[in-house]
Parts: sequence; structure tokens; C-alpha cells
Amino acid sequence: MNSDSNQILDQTIFALASGVGKSGIAVFRLSGPSASDALRALSQKQLPEPRRATRVQLKHPKTDDLLDDGLAIYFPGPASFTGEDVVELHVHGGRAVIAGITEALAGLKDVRLAEAGEFTRRAFDHGKFDLTAAEGLADLINAETAAQRRQAHRQLHGDLGLIYDDWRDRLLKAIALFEAEIDFSDEDLPPGLHAEVAQQIAEITEEISEHLDDKGQGQILREGLYITIIGPPNAGKSSLLNRLSRRDVAIVSEHVGTTRDVIEVHLELDGYPVILADTAGLREAADDIESEGVRRAQERAHQADLKLAVFDGATWPEKDSQTLDLIDEDTVIVLNKADLLDKADTEYLAISAETGDGLDVLLEKLKNEVAERCHLSASPALTRTRHRTALDDCLGNLQRFPTSPETELKAEDLRLAARALGRITGRVDVEEVLDIIFKEFCIGK
Repeated sequence: MNSDSNQILDQTIFALASGVGKSGIAVFRLSGPSASDALRALSQKQLPEPRRATRVQLKHPKTDDLLDDGLAIYFPGPASFTGEDVVELHVHGGRAVIAGITEALAGLKDVRLAEAGEFTRRAFDHGKFDLTAAEGLADLINAETAAQRRQAHRQLHGDLGLIYDDWRDRLLKAIALFEAEIDFSDEDLPPGLHAEVAQQIAEITEEISEHLDDKGQGQILREGLYITIIGPPNAGKSSLLNRLSRRDVAIVSEHVGTTRDVIEVHLELDGYPVILADTAGLREAADDIESEGVRRAQERAHQADLKLAVFDGATWPEKDSQTLDLIDEDTVIVLNKADLLDKADTEYLAISAETGDGLDVLLEKLKNEVAERCHLSASPALTRTRHRTALDDCLGNLQRFPTSPETELKAEDLRLAARALGRITGRVDVEEVLDIIFKEFCIGK
């Protein structure tokens, strides 16, 4: 830990750890060497028994004004969330109470307001968890669906970090064997070392390759699966968006070209997060504005994880070429206005966005498609681009290892691979990524 980090950790921080605004209960959190002094200053009493909620009257240290009658909990370090002395104040959530306690704490010596993510950063600095677990905590705070919550819990509990640490430990053992050959070349080393290391590296290379070949499931689950509705004008795309979101999100009109921009709605399908987007009708544009709308529709279609191609049942089997150009294996074809179809087309889903007929079948189809793309496998999945970039770097060095001509070069390949893994968990070379990671947290976390 560098001198700047030590200076920061010598300070005591505080923040409102509960939500901002009026509430029944508000929780203040303090962490650092002066946390216990701050509690004594506000309560004017000795410290309560550790990890036991104790009723206290909190007064302003300078004016002696009563701020609130609440609860205090003292967590001596290192047995705390941050590894430092931690104090929690559970008080009434009125604005005046919160403002008074904030003012009182800010006026104490060596106590300051925490920055975003600083509590979690201190927990990392004190070895309470690695970077993947810290990111799991951020994901848990931001989780909006059951599947996101489950994935975040697995990462928070260290499942992902254990995989990367195992690969790194095995690489370090292989490096040690090469270092022994370099440093003790005159000694009689056990035979077969190179073959043993080569086998171990081949196994790790295969495992990392399989881990990377996950079709982005972990990231899709964390960020949400993008479904884009495409099709010709007046096919009923906006009506379908409103029906699936169960509210009037998009304007529905008989006039062609009503939808000009992309309209997004966040949904939950069987616990999985979905971003559903309605787009402009695909046709030869009549003006510059509509042309831009068509361009954005095509761009969003190419970016989508799944597409809903909606055709007008009244004109079926007529199909416009612009929509057909966007149809691929990640497309579900839907025939809207089913009551106007001349005959049933059993190959495609027939629905009525106006009456809701067939929507249950479409929803079931979408749930299956989403579950297939976001399914939680037995092994923890990649959740961030940062992990993927480091693993690609690691894999490149491992793949170069067999062809490196010298022992020193082979050892360097393995060192670079291990360093790439260390960047993920925070073992080495992490200063440049710490601020990026912890800024995702809210104040008080």
C-alpha cells in the first residue's frame, strides 16, 4: 500500500448509508481510527458492547442540542466490513435529524464525508475481499431481478475469484519450476519438469478458453438482454411494445412513420432483465428525420441480442426487403393482426397486439429465448468487459508459451499471464483500475 493510501486510511469517514430522503429509519456509517471517538462525542457515553445495538441519545458536541434518540452499534476492527473500527447510527429518517447529525459529524476532528465507494475500497485495501467480490457487491446493490441477484451473490461470495485465483496459483507453481531451472542450471533437477509444466499450461489454457466462450451470458444477465422490435410501418410494433410493457409507452397511430426514435422499456421476464426497444418502421424514408429513424432502427437491430420481426397480418404473406435483411437465427417472427390473416400460418406466431390474443404464447417463447441466453451455469460466468480483456491477455501469453524458444522467454510468458489474472482479482497491478471500479458505488458503500 503506498503512502497516499496510508494517509487516506488514517482519516475517518462517514456517510448516510441508507437512501436519501425522508424515511422511517436512516443509517449513518463511520469507519476509521476516530470512529469510536466520534460515537463517544455524540453520545457523551462510553462505547457500547461490540456488535450489540444500544440505545443512545445523540447530541451536538458543540451546542449540546439533542439531535435524536436512536441506536448505535460498534464493530471493532478488524472484525468489521472495512477491517477498521466501524460505527453505525440508526436514527429517525427525518431531514432535520439527518442534517443535524451530518453537521455534527463533519465538525469533528479527523472526520470527513466519505467519497462514493470509499467504504468498499477500504474493505478491499484491508483484504476483506478481492475486486471480483467488490464488483459483485456493486451488482447486488444494483440488481433489479431475481437472476441478477443470484449472479451477484455468487460473485460477492467469491465464486468467480476462486476460479481466477486457482489459475493464478497453478501458473505461479509453473513459474517457480522455470525459475529453478534458470537460477540453478548447474544443479541436477528432477527429470520431466518441462513435460509436467507443459501439461499444466495446456489444461489451464483450455479451461480459460472454455470460460471465455460463454456467449456473453454473464454480461447479458448483468446489463440486461436487448430485444429490438423491427418491421415495416403500421405492422403494430408500438402496440406490441405497449402490450408487453402493460402501459402506454409508445404513441399508436394509423399514420405511417409515427415512431421516429428508439423507445426503450425495461422489463423482467421470469426473473431475467430485458430492455425492449420499439423502432421506426423500415421503409424508404420520406424525409431526413424519418431517414435517421430508419438508420437508428437498423443500428439497434444489429446490436440486439434478440429481434422481434413484426409483420402485418392484413398484408401477409407480403414481406418487405428491409426487414428480411435483418432476420437471422436470433430473430422471432411474429404475425400481428391475426384476425386479418387469410389463413393460419403454423410456421410463425400469430398474435393480436390490439386484443392480446396469442400474447401468452409469444411471452412463453420470449421467456425461453431469454432464459437460454442468460442461464446461470454451474460455473460462475464472466460479468464484465474488464475481466474478459484481462483473460484475453492471459490466454494470448499462454498460447505463445509452447512456441517460445528459450526458458527465460517461457517463464516471462507465464509471468505475464499470471499478472493478467492478478489484475482481475486485485493481486497485482491494480491501482489504475481501482478508481474505475469503486466509483460505481453509491455514497455510504
